[in-house]
Amino acid sequence: MNGVNYYTYAYLREDKTPYYIGKGTENRIYSTNRRVKPPKDKSRIIFLKQNLTEEEAFKHEKYMIAVFGRKDNGTGILRNLTDGGEGTSNRGTPEQRSEISRKGRESMTPEQRSEAVRKGNAGMTPEQRSESSKKARSLQLSRSDPEQRSEISKKSYLSKSLEQRSEMARKGGIKSSSQKFQCTVTGFITNAGGLARYQKARGIETSKRVRIDQ
Repeated sequence: MNGVNYYTYAYLREDKTPYYIGKGTENRIYSTNRRVKPPKDKSRIIFLKQNLTEEEAFKHEKYMIAVFGRKDNGTGILRNLTDGGEGTSNRGTPEQRSEISRKGRESMTPEQRSEAVRKGNAGMTPEQRSESSKKARSLQLSRSDPEQRSEISKKSYLSKSLEQRSEMARKGGIKSSSQKFQCTVTGFITNAGGLARYQKARGIETSKRVRIDQ
């Protein structure tokens, strides 16, 4: 939207002082899907200026926030957490939002990413945090190249006890009716021909294998 169809608005307390200043278009002023909710009493939802361009709306939003000040930084009475003038009315497609999010994460330092994860996990149960961690590890593994995946698989296999390796071999061996073999170096399981190709490609002696009983 590039026309003159933006506005600025305010949410008022019962004493008619504003507690939030915003900028929007269409039905943004009445949206409840946000951090600061609009008052239930519609008479306390007011338009400040209408028929503005987006740039004009941003400027007026910043001006009004500066006039009333913010509670979070001790300058005034508003619940806004920024000085205004940022954001966009066109939120884009899911793919565009995902790309923006990805670029934002990549621009973070390791410390900033850790802090973001900590804050994101703050409201989760232990089960939710565990599931979130599993998904993150799975996504990281899926994005790595084949050699990285092989190395990760090898380290994971070697970190397990003999009982756990035996259980892995037992479960892996019943996935197919054909005879299975396991590489004793990486734990990789497949048929004889597939394992030979796998080991040769990685410089592993083909004799380093065990048959998996079915």
